[in-house]
Amino acid sequence: MLGRDLDGAQEWVRSWTAQVSARAAAATELSDRVATVTASATGADGAVRVTVASSGVLTALELDDRVQRLTATALARLIMGTIAKAQSRLAGEVTSLVRETVGVESETGQAVLESYVRRFPEPQDPTDPPDEAGTDDYRRDVPRGR
Repeated sequence: MLGRDLDGAQEWVRSWTAQVSARAAAATELSDRVATVTASATGADGAVRVTVASSGVLTALELDDRVQRLTATALARLIMGTIAKAQSRLAGEVTSLVRETVGVESETGQAVLESYVRRFPEPQDPTDPPDEAGTDDYRRDVPRGR
């Protein structure tokens, strides 16, 4: 009887070790894949295009000639709003990766997703951030088309 208990305990330890190893491998894969994630967004009908890295840091900014008609303040708000929009898209990208690796129900998956949602919330209206009085509509000054 003792031999059977010992065999069962050894099998349990092997199974537990395999599960822990699999979870660690999935977490490593998630980390590696998240590190390569980027997200992009456009503002003012394409007059501004930004790309952010998985950290939320701006990695690309493209402006077309239509932005020359904007005031500096309006352009700055447009760029910042478009960056926020791109950053908020990171959570969706990361959700897919979590689902494919550690699972969205796992503690690791939930912690990663919560981190992205907390750091990069969905902006209220990233293409039209209001001025201090809430009345600035600078999009009217952006010409349509190129």
